[in-house]
Amino acid sequence: MIILIEKSDLRICRTGLEERIGRKIWLKSKGGRKRTIIHEGYLDTCSSNVFTVRCPVSPAYDEYVSFSYVDVLTKVVEIRFDRDTDCADSAAKAQTVS
Repeated sequence: MIILIEKSDLRICRTGLEERIGRKIWLKSKGGRKRTIIHEGYLDTCSSNVFTVRCPVSPAYDEYVSFSYVDVLTKVVEIRFDRDTDCADSAAKAQTVS
């Protein structure tokens, strides 16, 4: 089975992530044979082909990891955002619209 990814899919993925810059994010990726890597941090930047996550390791040191939008679309990387933050933002938007 061949999966074709269009430029519009990449744009939609990038736009969705750009709206969440600064929010807490969890990433789950395959690290090789029978190994899963989980990163927890904050969505830092979104460029044309990749996005970067800042993972605080200690108060003095942050680790940065980057992934491509293709990784997300092909499900090599699974992402999840903090639900409390999303719910609070949705409620705030609803109040400003009313």
